[in-house]
Amino acid sequence: MCMSSVHVKRIRMAVVVIRIGLTGGIAAGKSTVSARLRELGAVLVDYDLLARRVVEPGSVGLQRIAKCFGSDALTDRGELNRAWMSEHVFSGSDAERKRKMLDGIEHPLIYELAVQLEHEAVEAVVVHDIPLLAEVIDSIPFEFDHIVTVEAPEQVRVSRMMATRGMSESQAWNRVNHQSSAEQRLAIADEIIDSTQPLEQMFDHIDMLMKQWRTEAR
Repeated sequence: MCMSSVHVKRIRMAVVVIRIGLTGGIAAGKSTVSARLRELGAVLVDYDLLARRVVEPGSVGLQRIAKCFGSDALTDRGELNRAWMSEHVFSGSDAERKRKMLDGIEHPLIYELAVQLEHEAVEAVVVHDIPLLAEVIDSIPFEFDHIVTVEAPEQVRVSRMMATRGMSESQAWNRVNHQSSAEQRLAIADEIIDSTQPLEQMFDHIDMLMKQWRTEAR
């Protein structure tokens, strides 16, 4: 089988005092929130960045993807063919199965890197920035003290993707529809940040949360 099964032991906190899960739908404003938290001193474990690291040229992850999906998954330069992969895991009748295959390769490798970053952390608050947290909550090997979701209406997010990422409306809706719903994210979260509010108000909310988490860490 191409897909690696994700059987991982839940990792409790060692050096980490407060572990936060940060999530949100695509183009909801999560990057703005994570950047603010980093400015305030939180250690940020960026899963989008880790996902890119595990498929770098020559990596075990990229080798496994090529073996599973074939040579079309690579560019002529031996890099991940992101456009080809996106077309195959986000559209078509077999997209869900292929997306699970890809997740089965990438996720265990991403979790290994996340553990390493936690072991290096010296700050009391560590934020795991995980776009698909609702999808992986049952398999991810971490227990979170708090989960925050950043939310905005779907139409707002679609408009943002069209304006800032050059997507067509159908491409943007396709991305939204292949992620967890707002209801699924809200079901696991104990804090909600509304990214449609004025930036100053949103930052006040983030600052308050960071102060609260540092108090809990004491």
